[in-house]
Amino acid sequence: MSLRSRLFRLIWGEDVERALRPMLAVGLAGSVAGAAAWTFVGIWAVKELGASKSELGVAFLVGALLAGATGYLAGHVSDYIGRRPLILAGWAGQALVPLGLLAAGRHVLLGLGLLTLEGVFGSLGHAADSAMVADLVPPEKVEQSYAATRVANNLGVTLGPPVGGALLLGQSWHVFFVGVAILGALSWLIAFRFLPRTGAYAPETPPERGSLGVIRRDHAFLVFMGSSILASMTYVGFETLLPISLTQSHGFDPAVWGFLVIVNPAMVTFLQLRLTRRVADVPAPLKLAVAMPLMGLPFLLLRVSAAIPLVALVIFLFVIGEMLWIPTSQSVVAAFAPADLRGAYMGAFGSSWAIAWAVGPFAGLQVSDAFGDDTMWLCVAIVSLLAGATGAAAVRGRGGATAKPAVASAP
Repeated sequence: MSLRSRLFRLIWGEDVERALRPMLAVGLAGSVAGAAAWTFVGIWAVKELGASKSELGVAFLVGALLAGATGYLAGHVSDYIGRRPLILAGWAGQALVPLGLLAAGRHVLLGLGLLTLEGVFGSLGHAADSAMVADLVPPEKVEQSYAATRVANNLGVTLGPPVGGALLLGQSWHVFFVGVAILGALSWLIAFRFLPRTGAYAPETPPERGSLGVIRRDHAFLVFMGSSILASMTYVGFETLLPISLTQSHGFDPAVWGFLVIVNPAMVTFLQLRLTRRVADVPAPLKLAVAMPLMGLPFLLLRVSAAIPLVALVIFLFVIGEMLWIPTSQSVVAAFAPADLRGAYMGAFGSSWAIAWAVGPFAGLQVSDAFGDDTMWLCVAIVSLLAGATGAAAVRGRGGATAKPAVASAP
């Protein structure tokens, strides 16, 4: 057995659907490119472009809102023209934006405007990418397949920052942006070469109805969307509020946080598929009801102490909940979606992340400034409980039938 095969089996095991493997390759390469860029692009915007922190914050907010709208539209279009063109267009844009940033010089508005496009192009392919997973694999393999793609993405997120750091060793932003563009182009080439035009479980014909009206009348899905916004806000608590709290309120050195945060992608890489297989027979409402409190309630421990072992425990419990939540949520949406509108549903679902990233950090930091970190963590915990309860209720409203998404018959 080759070394490559051994590494693949170590991370993904032996029962990953062969049809899914191109998605894993694209996800891994794309995540390396994205993580390499986004780890340092904020530093570039402040130090080299000359943007203020408030201007950068507005750019991120606008980018998140645009990404949310783009996600739904792209998913909707992919139901008509196929997933592959949207995925290729998204990666092409992400490869070109770094070159645009390089050419922006010190034109702040131009640079920040281009920066917002990076998230838009990422969102352009994300809904199609998510829908394609359910197009490729049989219904009983959907949740496990979403877990496998998540492992590939997290492995890329782990590798991306060191790659970006290596590109910046000479403190040359020209080398950095050219290198990131090359990584993006490589992701596009892998997608162009290996992604199929359709999947065995894709609808045979495009939809003959509008997706927006169907989604608007799907009350259970709308409730689940609300739950997903709350769940994503809980996740944002880990991504943005926790490092700020630890470094500003508890005196952590940023390097210490950099070491602790590695626990997240490392756990996902090596434990996600194992956990997903272990709980495969657990009903989705129960998994959601357990996952969200596991993500939100541990933050309350920080009201007692922020000692490193306790912070590590908070992160460990959070990641267990995260690994239960994300693949379950994706498979729930695949189950909610009519086969012909799968892309639109995935795009609408993806917009919940954009809303959370737009609202979560702003709301959390406002609460922290006004009432302190203890109150902020109490709010995060309450949001997580609401997310778990509403998510479980939405799935039960559909009879809990989430293990067998509605898909077209395989040819």
